[in-house]
Amino acid sequence: MSIQQDFRPSVEAEFLTRYLDNLALLERLHRLMLDVIKDEFERLGAVELNPVQALLLFNIGDHEVTAGELKTRGYYQGSNVSYNLKRLVELGYMHHQRCAMDRRSVRVRLTPEGHAIRSRVAALFARHAQSLQQDSVVDFATLDAVARALKLLEHFWGEQIRYIY
Repeated sequence: MSIQQDFRPSVEAEFLTRYLDNLALLERLHRLMLDVIKDEFERLGAVELNPVQALLLFNIGDHEVTAGELKTRGYYQGSNVSYNLKRLVELGYMHHQRCAMDRRSVRVRLTPEGHAIRSRVAALFARHAQSLQQDSVVDFATLDAVARALKLLEHFWGEQIRYIY
């Protein structure tokens, strides 16, 4: 048995440990981001929205989209999108209109109130970016490296969904 063969299982085990640690970190970061948005809206007195709905308004922005398009872009899961879009329409943050070609499909876009919420989320993220840069928490190179690594994971996972039997 060579030294390389002895070394390989521990390297594979260490890689698995780091991979699992990173998966857990991704989950915690997503939940923490939602908590940060929730706290911001509680401070502003906008408690009728949940953070997922505020983030949905932010991600839609100036676009007119269907629930299917949001799912295709990978932002949200099916029933989650439908429920939240319906709720945002009820609260007056979105307009909805049936598509002329496919009456089953509904297109949504932000109302002025929805744009105001989007602006609040954008301002929150802008403050974060400014603080991260000013306090030297992360630099451009680090953000770029993280983005590259996350895009590679996104591509890998997407391939796994498409090609695993």
